[in-house]
Amino acid sequence: MARSVPPLLGPSTPPSNTMQPLPNLKTFLVELLLYAILLVGYFAFVLHYLGGWFKELFDHDRRLFAVAALLVMIGQAVGLEIVSGFLMWLFRRKKR
Repeated sequence: MARSVPPLLGPSTPPSNTMQPLPNLKTFLVELLLYAILLVGYFAFVLHYLGGWFKELFDHDRRLFAVAALLVMIGQAVGLEIVSGFLMWLFRRKKR
């Protein structure tokens, strides 16, 4: 029994016109500046408040240090996305 195999290079579903337009350069630059400011602030905070604890953890238990570092990185990414998304929402709301 032969099975039909879809062609690798052939007609596919037509592209959808529901894609959102790319943000303009000004919006991109504002968001990039916002990320830079938040990232520098976060780095200073972690270095100042958690630097000693991380150094001690690194010296005594590297596995626990690795887990803690990963959790801090994940928390930083989620927090940065939430804060920057909220601030961009505020900026867009003020423009209207």
